[in-house]
Amino acid sequence: MGGDFEGGHASTGASDFDFIIGDWDVHLKKLIGPLTGSTVWVECEGTSKIRKMWGTSANSEEFEVHNAAQDLHIKGQTLRLYNPDTHQWSIYLVNADKGVLSLPPVVGKFTNGVGEFYDQEDFKGKAIFVRYVWRALSPNATRMEQSFSEDGGKTWEVNWICSMARRP
Repeated sequence: MGGDFEGGHASTGASDFDFIIGDWDVHLKKLIGPLTGSTVWVECEGTSKIRKMWGTSANSEEFEVHNAAQDLHIKGQTLRLYNPDTHQWSIYLVNADKGVLSLPPVVGKFTNGVGEFYDQEDFKGKAIFVRYVWRALSPNATRMEQSFSEDGGKTWEVNWICSMARRP
């Protein structure tokens, strides 16, 4: 890794998410009805503000997108924490409207500039795997995809594609 936008510090991973610090314009594609065979996507526009916390590897994100035609408004908070003992990141989603910190976090690390993070959770009464994949495309563009797997990780269905462009 290394460089200005590939994630940072290869020896520990502590600065891997530094490339996303800042203000972003967001284009979100969200699959309606994941794990049902649906091919219907809805698209939203919005913003993301990502800040380092306490001058450490931790960062916090305020995310908000909307689609007026579909009457869809998504807002969220993300907390990313780096564990120097395991050299892994834990990503927690916060639902401020419901007062809930989603558990478990997705956990993982960056390898060759690509971050992969996983967890297992309940989705509509079924145990599934969840995967986030982060890629820095340039100093001013990044992309995150969320996928679900209901077959133990043999196949994955992408259901959330978040493309971000750094705000001037």
